Amino acid sequence: MHMVGETYDDRQARAQGESGHRLVPHTADVRIEAWGTTRENCLVEAVHGMVDCFADVSAVRPTAVQRAQLSGNCDDDLLAALLDEVVYRLDVPGQVPVDVELETETPGSSVDVRLAVADLSDVEITGAVPKAVSWHELHIEPGPYGWTCAVTIDV
Repeated sequence: MHMVGETYDDRQARAQGESGHRLVPHTADVRIEAWGTTRENCLVEAVHGMVDCFADVSAVRPTAVQRAQLSGNCDDDLLAALLDEVVYRLDVPGQVPVDVELETETPGSSVDVRLAVADLSDVEITGAVPKAVSWHELHIEPGPYGWTCAVTIDV
């Protein structure tokens, strides 16, 4: 199984156990595709992709660590909940994730999330800030080279 628009280099990277993400052109929104050797790696890459679509955090140091416990009925629910948490952090306290760690105790259970965040005002904004996570064509699933996910972000 290949992701739509996937290049040979993307497949090679995943076959070699690398994690990553990319932004895909999408009408008036942003489409993120991410991959990782585990579900957690894939979810982390989705967050990095979401941040990359609007900000450059490469030179920013986190000023706080925010924790959340997320759960869902399925992996798609977890992906949506995690990215909704990022949107919430942007909207309410005005924080951008600089780094993220996920931990699960047992597969399919809730996920403990640690977001190392910086103030939105300290970050170089390079695009439209995400407003919402779309459920249209949202998915995360295991494949031959690990996990892949895709999600559309309303900006």
